[in-house]
Amino acid sequence: MALVWGADDFAVQRRARELFEEWTRAAPGADREILDARASNSAEAQRALARLREALQTLPFFGSEKLVWFRDCTFLGDDRTAASAAVTEDLNALARELKRFDWRGVRLLISAPGTVDRRRLFYKTLEALGPVEEHPGLSPQDRHWMERAETFARQELAARRKRISETALARLVSAVGPHLRLLAAEVEKLSLYTGDRPEITVEDVAAVVSAGKQARAFALAEALGDRHLPAALRALDEELWEIRLKVDKDKSAIGLLYGLIAKVRLLLLLKELVRLGHLQPGADTNRVRDALARLPAGLLPTERRYNPAALHPFVVSKALGQVQNYSTRELIRAMDTLLECNRRLVGSGLDDALALQQALVQIIGTSRPVRPSGTVARETRAR
Repeated sequence: MALVWGADDFAVQRRARELFEEWTRAAPGADREILDARASNSAEAQRALARLREALQTLPFFGSEKLVWFRDCTFLGDDRTAASAAVTEDLNALARELKRFDWRGVRLLISAPGTVDRRRLFYKTLEALGPVEEHPGLSPQDRHWMERAETFARQELAARRKRISETALARLVSAVGPHLRLLAAEVEKLSLYTGDRPEITVEDVAAVVSAGKQARAFALAEALGDRHLPAALRALDEELWEIRLKVDKDKSAIGLLYGLIAKVRLLLLLKELVRLGHLQPGADTNRVRDALARLPAGLLPTERRYNPAALHPFVVSKALGQVQNYSTRELIRAMDTLLECNRRLVGSGLDDALALQQALVQIIGTSRPVRPSGTVARETRAR
């Protein structure tokens, strides 16, 4: 038997399907039974467990083997349904039955997208009886999520006999964010869009890939880096609208401010690295990765949040395309402006939107030409 579970429901469903198909190919004459294990209350969970017992105890009609898939089980975690006394008792009883069960000719697969309580007897029993696979999914808090997403996208593209450049791959992952299901859908779109052409380019990604929540979350900071006031004010308005409607409970005006501070700090650090000759404006992802690896020890802050070398090279590459939009003096003044904005947000009755709008206008201004992040790279190549 086997258990496949985790927060990444897409990966769980895909892996469980692959495993069940492997079992089917290994035993083509076996009886197969797929049971829906979703339950919204304890009564539904008990009925699902009763069906599982019945499936395991029923002899196969044809052949000598039986394959059972208890699919999308939703009551193995710590929610109200899983924590009910009746479900807990049933799961414990089933665990004891599974320990004594004669598994000759019978295989059981349980897939559980979501949380599974490792402390419970049922989980420990499954762990002792067969392989357990966890698919935790990607998280923006994991600094390696982009690398993991890139690996996944490469595998999906390779399965479709497609190639993609490092820059195009980074743009794809950056646009979609840490969501494998969405990433798989965008890979499929790219494959259909490019047809028989094997190479996927940056232009292809720009043409068909939809910007996900992750990309929209960075739109404000990117507009500030590009020194594009209309885009910055538009992005700010969209972010504040989501905060007012509580579309994302983790968003706040002070959080938007801290994102702007992080962006200006990054531009300042990169400006200094460019001045020292360690980085070049307009460098692509591969060159940035190599340059960051060669930086002298102790040159950058030890705090990971402030260290450009701890960021994905694509993020640094994009910011390098923006450093020439500001002078060092302007970036220092921007930090002062954001500090004052912080005081106004925390200690005054000024409207959050007005405080942030005024800060953006003071930092970006209207006199300098807009230099999008791609402009510096193109001009550098031209020179």
